[in-house]
Amino acid sequence: MTPRCCVLTVLACISLVSPLSFGAPAQGHNYSTEGRVEYVLSCMDDNGHDFVNVYKCSCAIDKIAQTLSYDDFVEQSTFSKYATLGGEGGAEFRVDRAKAQTRKFRELQRDASKACGIGKQASAAK
Repeated sequence: MTPRCCVLTVLACISLVSPLSFGAPAQGHNYSTEGRVEYVLSCMDDNGHDFVNVYKCSCAIDKIAQTLSYDDFVEQSTFSKYATLGGEGGAEFRVDRAKAQTRKFRELQRDASKACGIGKQASAAK
């Protein structure tokens, strides 16, 4: 399967089925489709490109969307993504505010992953 085909499959699945409620729209803040797809693809990069992870990773972004506005999600996930960026370019990601945002996002992401059965904590529970 080509990478483009995988992306199209993920898009189709996300648009047709909500993993939490099987068809009902997810409750929470309104996130762009692109933002949700980027999160799901990144989550699948980290946890495997198995079909079941489409649902698990979609569940996780739904959980995050229940808590954070899209703007807060973008800010916190950006700080988290670049928290380990070295040199002068990464300095703004190492200030106290950035560290606090990174900590909040990683905790929220960890809770969402646990609730949706993603990662090592889900495997250990089996």
